[in-house]
Amino acid sequence: MLEGKRSAFSIISLEAKKSLFSSSSSAASLSAVLDPFLPATESAAQETPFSPAPLHPRSFVSALVRCRSPAEIKKVHALATTAAMIDDLGVANKHVYIYAQHGALADAYALFSRMKERDNVSWSVIVGGFVKVGYYANCLQTFRDFVRSGLRIDNFTLPFVLRACRDTVSLRLGVEIHHLVFKAGLQSDLSVSASLVDMYARCGDVDDARKVFDRMPKRHMVTWTVMMSGYAECGNPEESLALFDRMRGEGVVPDKIATVTVAFACAKLGVMHKAKMIHDYISSWNFSLNVILGTALIDMYAKCGSADDARVIFDRMKDRNVISWNSMISAYGIHGRGREALDLFPLMLQSGIRPNRITFVSILSACSHAGLVDEGRQFFHLMEKDYSIKPDVKHYTCMVDLLGRAGKLYEALELSEKMTLEKDEGFWGALLGACRIHGDAVLAEKAAISLLELRPRNSGYYVLLSNIYANAGRWEDVAEVRDLMASRSLRKKPGWTWIEINNETHRFGVGDKSHPRSKEIYETLKVLIEKLESAGYVPDTNFVLHDIDEELKAGFLYTHSEKLAIAFGLFATPESTTLRITKNLRVCGDCHTFIKLASSVMHREIIVRDAHRFHHFNGGGSCSCGDYW
Repeated sequence: MLEGKRSAFSIISLEAKKSLFSSSSSAASLSAVLDPFLPATESAAQETPFSPAPLHPRSFVSALVRCRSPAEIKKVHALATTAAMIDDLGVANKHVYIYAQHGALADAYALFSRMKERDNVSWSVIVGGFVKVGYYANCLQTFRDFVRSGLRIDNFTLPFVLRACRDTVSLRLGVEIHHLVFKAGLQSDLSVSASLVDMYARCGDVDDARKVFDRMPKRHMVTWTVMMSGYAECGNPEESLALFDRMRGEGVVPDKIATVTVAFACAKLGVMHKAKMIHDYISSWNFSLNVILGTALIDMYAKCGSADDARVIFDRMKDRNVISWNSMISAYGIHGRGREALDLFPLMLQSGIRPNRITFVSILSACSHAGLVDEGRQFFHLMEKDYSIKPDVKHYTCMVDLLGRAGKLYEALELSEKMTLEKDEGFWGALLGACRIHGDAVLAEKAAISLLELRPRNSGYYVLLSNIYANAGRWEDVAEVRDLMASRSLRKKPGWTWIEINNETHRFGVGDKSHPRSKEIYETLKVLIEKLESAGYVPDTNFVLHDIDEELKAGFLYTHSEKLAIAFGLFATPESTTLRITKNLRVCGDCHTFIKLASSVMHREIIVRDAHRFHHFNGGGSCSCGDYW
């Protein structure tokens, strides 16, 4: 079971052995040795002027509680063995528990394996001990032995073994243990149900987690938090926020940890009115902006479209760690404010915080989004020279992205050839994206082949390669890629755009006519297109990647989901309202040009979050990305 098992005698320290063999076995002698571990009243009560009273198991339990190290535990263990008290189940269980508490699992298991009698407490203690130090295989094997022992499984041991399934992402084993829960009639037990929710959610099975959650007669804060976190992690942040509202509606007051979780979900969703609601809730309960909560709010505001609000939170934080600084640097980066991101670096050093690997990923990414090629090169070289941080594949990926966006494809390729690390999906994806921007079909094929070897089921890479071929007019190659997708039953990920209107979110697809105000949307869009064409807008049909005539291409462009969302926003909100939209894919070049002109002609600020970054169109006919995305 465990390497280095010890005999019952090998766990007795030399010092304890000396005390055993240099004195008699009388209760008086043992009491004298136990004195340092016992309260004054208890140790004094062990002796009388006439004869020593026999030691009670309580004496050993009290002594064990006061032990500060495995060495001290072994002294008490040696005395208990000599006094034949180790055969007392309560004393033996306490020894196993205290050994486990101090991380001495070899000693705990050696004693456990020699116990003549074991009860549920014995098994719970050893199973829990293994979990706490990460010995999951030992935990699971011991639990199997427990089940075979014939004892009835209980609500003490089950949460430990479910935690082992959670931490090892062993969903199949977790389901088997769930069956045992039903057999034992413990499906209504609060702690067992909470552990099942946690296990299912962390293993990515939020549907079964929710089934257990909904059947619980009562839920504590941790269970609500775990369920919200599970939805956010599995790509359903809307349900996380719905649970947050339901929790408060049921009279449960979310604590700071639950609030951090819902802030994370809101960041995933990117909805500003929800971000404001969460921040108002935090303010109403006077939660202090510690490192964890403050950093979560920085990330939330940044991903909901406001680097300025993120900076307000950052400046209010009394304590910041390297993660807080990295989050703020990243916030400026995704909003195209690369210079401000770089300005934070010396301030971080002045505050006494040393940069880590993620700091340089954030810095290089900010340089990439802002087109700061020289600065990116400088930081890439100084990270190892000045901070002894050797670049890993993420740093190389940022550099390839930076150089590729700047049109320096062959410098990017040269850098990749010098790289001795194994290239991952992110690296080849950055190179393929650079090829798309600059139309290099030859290099794109090389990157695409590597990507499809790594992720043959990712339809996005087939689509990207197909688009590159289409831009080059290689329609036969386009057809070949699409046939390959069809043969592998892969479908293009549909593009969607969401817009926030009056604290509600509306979704549009390309050519969408399902919205109840669809007629008004298309009428507004027609008028808007006429205004933009008068201002010089010409549809860029290069972004319609089909072998069809130009008139059809233009008509297809006019109904892109971004344009529909903006048309709706223009008549559904007051004239001064900022339009906030989110796109699940990269914004195409034609829509980017369209939104710049629409912002200028209609005098509206429009903020767009796409799959890669934020675009701020401030009404002046330009974008925060500087057309560099």
